[in-house]
Amino acid sequence: MSDAIKHECGIAMVRLRKSPQYYIDKYGTPAYASNRMYVLMQKQINRGQDGAGVANVKINTKPGTRYISRYRSIEPSAVNYIFEKISKKYKKAKKLGGHDGLSDAEWLKENIAFTGEVWLGHLRYGTHGENSIETCHPFLKQNNWRSRNLVMAGNFNMTNVEELFGKLVQLGQHPKEKTDTVTVMEKIGHFLDEENQRIFDKYKHQYTNEQITQFIEDELDVARILRRSCRDFDGGYAMCGLIGNGSSFVVRDPSGIRPAYYYADDEIIVVASEKPAIKSAFNIDFKAIKEIQPGHALVMNKDGSFSEEEIMPAREKKSCSFERIYFSRGTDPDIYQERKNLGKALIPQILKAIDFDLKNTVFSYIPNTAETAFLGMIEGLEEYLVAKRKEVFLEGKPHVGDLEELLNFRPRVEKLVSKDVKLRTFITNDDDRDTMVSSVYDTTYEVVRPGVDTLVVIDDSIVRGTTLEKSILTTLDKLNPKRIIIVSSAPQIRYPDCYGIDMSRMKDFIAFRAATALLKERKIDNIMEEVYEACQANQRASENFVKRVYDPFTDEEISDKIAEIVTSPEINAEVKVIYQTVDALHNCIPNHTGDWYFTGDYPTNGGTWVVNKAFKNYMEGKTIRAY
Repeated sequence: MSDAIKHECGIAMVRLRKSPQYYIDKYGTPAYASNRMYVLMQKQINRGQDGAGVANVKINTKPGTRYISRYRSIEPSAVNYIFEKISKKYKKAKKLGGHDGLSDAEWLKENIAFTGEVWLGHLRYGTHGENSIETCHPFLKQNNWRSRNLVMAGNFNMTNVEELFGKLVQLGQHPKEKTDTVTVMEKIGHFLDEENQRIFDKYKHQYTNEQITQFIEDELDVARILRRSCRDFDGGYAMCGLIGNGSSFVVRDPSGIRPAYYYADDEIIVVASEKPAIKSAFNIDFKAIKEIQPGHALVMNKDGSFSEEEIMPAREKKSCSFERIYFSRGTDPDIYQERKNLGKALIPQILKAIDFDLKNTVFSYIPNTAETAFLGMIEGLEEYLVAKRKEVFLEGKPHVGDLEELLNFRPRVEKLVSKDVKLRTFITNDDDRDTMVSSVYDTTYEVVRPGVDTLVVIDDSIVRGTTLEKSILTTLDKLNPKRIIIVSSAPQIRYPDCYGIDMSRMKDFIAFRAATALLKERKIDNIMEEVYEACQANQRASENFVKRVYDPFTDEEISDKIAEIVTSPEINAEVKVIYQTVDALHNCIPNHTGDWYFTGDYPTNGGTWVVNKAFKNYMEGKTIRAY
């Protein structure tokens, strides 16, 4: 994506189902789980480069033994930094215990950190606010009772943090921060405490406190805790938790907005945000990897048993389509094919835009993630040419030109755009900064016929249009083409996201800028005031009033205005912008229909409140997030 945006975080979890000694004996290393966690996190590094964290819980340790370990980092290579520190623990074990120390699981658990059975990892994108080590997951809620300790990490945003914070205050708590991570952890922590108390009260007249502690650890009903905790949550989430007794869980929102996958066999249970990470870490068949169902939790008990439990009634599944278009790794076979299909689906619009003149058209893409959609686009062009040849050779339809040329013709494909190393603008004036931004991309010269060729260049998505305006068009125009057609494999981004992606302000969307410009041109910008009044008067309405801003215009009218906005006076070529249609998007990605940033149809009430508030902020000149 040329417009870089921050987005979902990544989760990783490993639960050893056998004794630690089993893995040392079978795999010849005490670092089996650590090594698998490292691969899981490295293979999801695309999901978070602002920070990382790892936590580990040891099961059934003796009193006086540290049983929870945690490292977090905001270093440039945070994952490597953390696992280098963990590796030093094993080197320390070899030094303290000799070679036998690395072979004795019980000795390791008693003496060395990060040698437990339950692992939790997190990769962070700081979508809002500060980026400090204190904001890195996993978060830790400590208690002297082992079964009251809670470690949490997740990929989520809540739209109703204020409401959740108020409920904690009503419970008598005094939360230290008003953030969704802290609020969620404290709420789950509250019901974890109540679950401990429930079991304690059950046995308090029959056994000693020491005996009751063991009953609590064995009988904790994690699903019950989550049902009581999650009923007030509004947002998109895949949340992981470790409890000090060794129980753990991953819970997913009822609309399945945020992704979560797992694999289990008799040795391990593993969870990640993306299937390819699990595939790489454990070398298993993709078909063996399962999706945690919306509204469900994968609950792993202290004894290693597990089950998928319904926590909240599932709603219509609205898993994030941006995951498929851009965020997730394209090595997932389903995602790879979906991205190719997105490119292929654009062929009718592209052919119309170039007047079916393939001979004088050069096709390319914005590196690097648009490459798969580009392959699909070229595949679609090849299929079109095959169909034309059939019409001529098999059906006898007339054809202008040489038949041999028709038989041998191939689309003209070139790598026109290259992305150079990341440049920093430092301290400079606006004009000089624009000049530097335009240098981020470079182009291939002498492959385009000046004044003759049309360039068709595909991108994953066009959100803000800033890079397109300041860099890509300027770079392509240096080739002196007749026309430049920018193609987006995603539809127009019209509305904020509030479930994990950093797209929260109306003014940032090039489609919104285009719509407001058209309203003003056609002297119907009174609609803006009408929408503002509706947003003010109905702050908890279930209607997305902002849709009215777009209603007077066709998609093509907005696309044409976008092309006009991003075309500076210095651009000589004619510029056109083509977007994917929403219908085509759903045909290409039928099982992941979350499309609220395109359509304004939010899967939760909180999403609708957020979009109306975002518009209200825009009209009032506020640049703050709307949730």
